[in-house]
Amino acid sequence: VDDHHRARAIAVVVGGTTVADAVGAPLGALVAAVAGWRGTFFAIAGLGALAGAILWYRLPRGIIGTRLPLRARLAAALRPGVMPILLTTALALVGAFTVFSFIAPLAIQSGGLSPLALPGMLLAFGVGAVIGNIAGGQAADRFGATRTVAWSLALSAAMVITFSLIPTFLPQHIAGPALMGMMVPWGIVGWAFPPAQASRIIKLAPDAAPIVLSLNASALYLGVALGAVVGSMVLRYGVPADLGLVAAVFPIVGLGIVLAGRALARPVAMPAE
Repeated sequence: VDDHHRARAIAVVVGGTTVADAVGAPLGALVAAVAGWRGTFFAIAGLGALAGAILWYRLPRGIIGTRLPLRARLAAALRPGVMPILLTTALALVGAFTVFSFIAPLAIQSGGLSPLALPGMLLAFGVGAVIGNIAGGQAADRFGATRTVAWSLALSAAMVITFSLIPTFLPQHIAGPALMGMMVPWGIVGWAFPPAQASRIIKLAPDAAPIVLSLNASALYLGVALGAVVGSMVLRYGVPADLGLVAAVFPIVGLGIVLAGRALARPVAMPAE
């Protein structure tokens, strides 16, 4: 794939995960509402077993991947510019999942919504994620990956802050529908980030693209896990309406890293002799 279509190609690859999130999250919430959280885990186990069986019988035999030593992976991570991108990826996902992991108490306790509204909220977020994934790839190829990442981080911070402001300043009969209305644009803004960020890291190390992409994916999932930890700490010492204010710190710091890197990368004009 040529450089001008790289982010769009990445968006197609990431699209499988995006569609899975769009469909799986609301279905999981619906199963949990009907059969409890244990029912959700049994459903996940069943689907995983089915997928494993399909892969076992349909994939060609003898496929062997390239084994890369840990030293090679660390060398790729230590290339100039790679670590700031990995850190930014983790920060972006910490911010998103500080709120997303605990959208249920935010919607129910602070927004006054019924638990049955959760599948619809998650589906709305998933629809926005699909749109954002496509739009993020298009925007990165047209306007630049770094600019797309910067706008995604800035708007993500604004979105999660709004998730705190809505239940704090609006009555519940307005706050609940407002929170539901936030899900599609939040999904668009948040999921515009992954294809653009992946395009940035490939540009830094095109000869080690599989390695740096795997590192970026690891940073992404680390951010997901840490976001759940941060959100749980917020709920331990505060209320659901505090989630967005704490979450906003992480994409703002990530935005600072992006802007600082962009400033350092600009050529410095030499004084005339």
